[in-house]
Amino acid sequence: MTLNIDLNCDMGESFGAWKMGNDEAILPFVSSANIACGFHGGDPATMRKTVAAAIKNGVSLGAHPGLPDLQGFGRRNMAITDQEAYDMMVVQIGALAAVATSQGTRLRHVKAHGQLYNMSVKDEGLARALAQATYDVNPALVFYGLAGSKMLDIAESLGLKVASEVFGDRTYSPDGTLSPRNKPGAMIEDVNVSIKQVLQMVQQGTLVANDGSTIRVRADTLCIHGDQPGAPAFAQAIRDALIANGIEVGV
Repeated sequence: MTLNIDLNCDMGESFGAWKMGNDEAILPFVSSANIACGFHGGDPATMRKTVAAAIKNGVSLGAHPGLPDLQGFGRRNMAITDQEAYDMMVVQIGALAAVATSQGTRLRHVKAHGQLYNMSVKDEGLARALAQATYDVNPALVFYGLAGSKMLDIAESLGLKVASEVFGDRTYSPDGTLSPRNKPGAMIEDVNVSIKQVLQMVQQGTLVANDGSTIRVRADTLCIHGDQPGAPAFAQAIRDALIANGIEVGV
């Protein structure tokens, strides 16, 4: 059986005169784009341009809603209620869906950003709010969530199709969550180390946590972060390694 994995990247996170990442250079190497919706990053023009660039490259579109925290880039904890999380998701998914419609296409998936994602991994109420909002906007949307987390089970219980997400440029804690970004070694900066982890996750369904223990994971979609230095070269090297090992890249 031929292995297949979706390669996704967070994009469209520039805002006004502030530029983040190099989306145009990364798009040729990924199969899905998670596009910021204006809360943690992005703005209307950036959303429009990123959607257009993704269409040009034949890349699938996804909404990437986050916390309303431009200054902290959506990576800081915020005390929000489940209802507030639901409302944030509906507004952001709806905004990007409208941008996609204006260019003759539609969204395929939804993936929460940053701390909203991390909080929902550990908070079942938030996870349900995110999944319910996705379902209520469009039940055909695929819900991306952390491999092995309750958020995937909750989304499936609501009737959503889910994609179990793993990370090629992040290390993991023994409980299967991502290592906190404020801790040393949270990001994998050596592409060869990243490729080793990626191939192990896709081919064997396991990864090695930061304490040396082994974690079982299901890899449906693989995230590469577009805001790290050298992201385009990172994305290309990982895609090349996947293909060289007989693993197809696509949704």
